[in-house]
Amino acid sequence: MLAEHKVLTTNQIAAIEFLSVRRAQDRLRQLRELGVVFAFRESYVRGGTSQTRYALGYLGARLIAAQRAERPPAPKAYTESLERLALWPKLDHQLGVNDFFCALAAHRNPARLREEGREGEVSGLTQWWSEKRCTEFFWRYLGAGRETRLRPDGYGCWEEAGCAVRFFLEHDTGTESLAKVTGKLDDYAAFPTDAFGVLLFSVHSPRREIALRAALHRALAGHDPGFVIATAARDPHGAYGDPDGPAGPIWGLWTPRSGESVSRRYRLAELPQRGPSVEHSASNADQPLNEAAFDPDDREMSRRIHTAQPEPADPAGYADDDDDLDDVTLYDEPDDDDVYRAPVTPARPDTQRSRRSRWAA
Repeated sequence: MLAEHKVLTTNQIAAIEFLSVRRAQDRLRQLRELGVVFAFRESYVRGGTSQTRYALGYLGARLIAAQRAERPPAPKAYTESLERLALWPKLDHQLGVNDFFCALAAHRNPARLREEGREGEVSGLTQWWSEKRCTEFFWRYLGAGRETRLRPDGYGCWEEAGCAVRFFLEHDTGTESLAKVTGKLDDYAAFPTDAFGVLLFSVHSPRREIALRAALHRALAGHDPGFVIATAARDPHGAYGDPDGPAGPIWGLWTPRSGESVSRRYRLAELPQRGPSVEHSASNADQPLNEAAFDPDDREMSRRIHTAQPEPADPAGYADDDDDLDDVTLYDEPDDDDVYRAPVTPARPDTQRSRRSRWAA
């Protein structure tokens, strides 16, 4: 989980894996002493510290690399990447994204399911992709050297009572202007978003939600974006005001005819079902919480992305974020003289993919 989603707090790990925070703390302390996980806290100016945050330690990174038959990280480079993670300006945002998904994953905590005699039950959060995995898969070549690439904060599948709702998550903390937030719609409109899921906006306050819904009306000028949009507000402490958290009746559908306020709230499972229907398979260590994951190389998935559509307008895209971890490298780059590279046949434009490295062990 840490290899896929970078950093989790004690409470988040306890929610998805343990029966209590105390048991989680005991287990995490053992793993920390072994070097499997790396722990750090933030010190506050007015005193006190944050809850402990955990990332994959050096030994844990080596174990994951061995499991995947990949080259292990260099100790010095990996240590530097952990130092940058602890000071990463987008750390709070990432923790907020992970808090959303962990609140959903808590509904199928395996320890609690065993205690309740429901082990093996398939429901709740059955897919959770990180931003990195989304960016690698959800892209489309538009021609003339242009492409659109979705950069959601996460992608998931929630299953309940026979319903399967797939969704893209945009986690808003209020630090971006509403114009920048609604500008992300250009990429979703240029991509066949409706073939893969609905778009969820989770914002930091009820006032922000009202402002966002008004901004959506201005940005789309009464036009249907071609995919489902739903909004929900958190309180200042990050909670959603419902015992079921983001799975509860907190989502307000947005349409060109809806108002700024929400007349009715829906459960996550009650939102329109979009996206592929796949046969479930057991999760593995490489992709935790992915029973509902589809094969990126599947022809049906490729057809959903590349179905012929009218030539879209030039997507606005996103400006590069200097605070992101795209430039963090965990592996020493080999000298060119020491590596033999076989000639590679140039790929067609529609099959080229970005190979940028990110913080992932």
